[in-house]
Amino acid sequence: MPERLGGVGASVGGLPGSDLPGSDVVDVLAPRPVLESTTVHHGMIWDIVAERVDLGEAGPVRREFVSHPGAVAVLTLDDRGRVLLVQQYRHPAEHMLWELPAGLLDVAGEPPVDAARRELAEEGDLVAGTWHVLLDIFMSPGGSDEAVRIFLARDVSPVADSDRFAREHEELGMVAAWVDLDEARDAVLAGRVHSPTAVCGLMAAVMARDSGWATLRPDDAPWPEHKAYR
Repeated sequence: MPERLGGVGASVGGLPGSDLPGSDVVDVLAPRPVLESTTVHHGMIWDIVAERVDLGEAGPVRREFVSHPGAVAVLTLDDRGRVLLVQQYRHPAEHMLWELPAGLLDVAGEPPVDAARRELAEEGDLVAGTWHVLLDIFMSPGGSDEAVRIFLARDVSPVADSDRFAREHEELGMVAAWVDLDEARDAVLAGRVHSPTAVCGLMAAVMARDSGWATLRPDDAPWPEHKAYR
C-alpha cells in the first residue's frame, strides 16, 4: 500500500490531500457488517432495501438503496469506426435517450458476455465475432448496488431475418443509428448525450482506440464488483 501523508484535508505542497501514484488508484471490495436488512418494497425489477450497517469507528448507520440485478451494455464498432446507438424512451427521465444496446442480468447463471450477445441481437439485430470487456461501472453507488459491464463488440454482421427479435413496450419502434465514434464523443462533451452507459462507453472507447486497444480485457474477465460473479 502507498505511504499515506495524511487524511482528508492534510496539506501537501499547499494543496489538501496526499500524493498517490496512479497505479495505486484502485477501488477496493470492503463490505462492512450488516446488522439488519429489510426489504422495504418489492418491485417488478428491483427492490428497495433498508440496512443497518456497522461502519466501525463511525458506528452503525441506516442506509436505504435500490437492490438491482445488474446489467450489461454493448459498445458496437463497425469496420468504418462507427458506433451503434439506439434511441429509447426513459420514463423517469422523460427523455428519448441515445444509448448503447443494453439489458438486465436477469437470467440466473448466465455469463455476462452471453447476456451482451443476446442484447445486441435483440436491440441491434447484430452478431459480433470479437468481444472484449471495455469498462465496468457502478451506475449510482450512493443509492444503488447496480453494477454494469460494458463490452466492446466488433466484426459485426446482421442477424438473419428469420431470427430477428420481436420488440415490444419501450423497445417497439426503437431507432438505431451508426455514428462516427469521434462525433459521438463530441455529442457527449457538448451535453447532447446523457445516458451513463453511453457517456462512459463512448469516452472509454475513444481512449482505448487511441491507446491501440491495449486496455481491453478478455470477455470473461473477473467481475468482483457484481455480487453474483464474485
